[in-house]
Amino acid sequence: MPFHITIYDVIDIFLVAFLLYQLYRLIKGTPALSIFVAIFLIYLFWLLVRVLKLELVSTLLGQVIGVGVIALIIVFQQEIRKFLIVMGSRYVYNNKLLGLKKIFPENMVQKGHKNTEEIIRAVEYLSNNKIGALIVIGRSGLLEPYSEGGEKLSAAINASLLETIFTKNTPLHDGAVLIENGKIIAARCPLPITEQVNLPEEFGMRHRAALGMSEHTDAIVIVVSEETGKISVADSGVIRSNISIKDLRQILANERI
Repeated sequence: MPFHITIYDVIDIFLVAFLLYQLYRLIKGTPALSIFVAIFLIYLFWLLVRVLKLELVSTLLGQVIGVGVIALIIVFQQEIRKFLIVMGSRYVYNNKLLGLKKIFPENMVQKGHKNTEEIIRAVEYLSNNKIGALIVIGRSGLLEPYSEGGEKLSAAINASLLETIFTKNTPLHDGAVLIENGKIIAARCPLPITEQVNLPEEFGMRHRAALGMSEHTDAIVIVVSEETGKISVADSGVIRSNISIKDLRQILANERI
């Protein structure tokens, strides 16, 4: 019997692979990954016994899988929610669809410039005092999914507040600060860690988290090293280290913060 592959078969395979890959990116490093792998192996075994026409085993596994779909939704409730939010925020540009950013452009530019200067002033202080920091500045994608596990805030961008947050031994100093739409939306947030292996030895967990976040989103991430006070900036999976304040100002000049 001839075996024909059509363009629709290729599209079908590509879409399934894409969805599985996106799901893997969201659950890697979590207990949910082990559960997903186990369920996937059971499903493959069920397909095998169906091909071999082992009716009894096939029927039993079919019943288990049927109930398992509901259990899967319950177990992966948070991951499914995060998956849908990230997919929507990563591939759909916020506000641009409605052209909202065209309203009062001059006011937005002035506000963005003020926010930029507040961030730069805080980073300069943190760098001079060798206080570790991790600041995520959102662009088109939503950062809300990454605020889970942190402390939700809704505060104006202020240098003194950022300095206080990252001061050692304060409740919010560990983790990242998320900035979106001119607001500090959360602090003490855990970020995804990059899987890149060829990184300089001086890069610590903050740098790896900054790279991971820039790989998962279109955000720009500022890192201040606690050991050296050096400033680094991660963007699109690439990190630039030993950035001066002047360089940082140029990098942030075109960002709508």
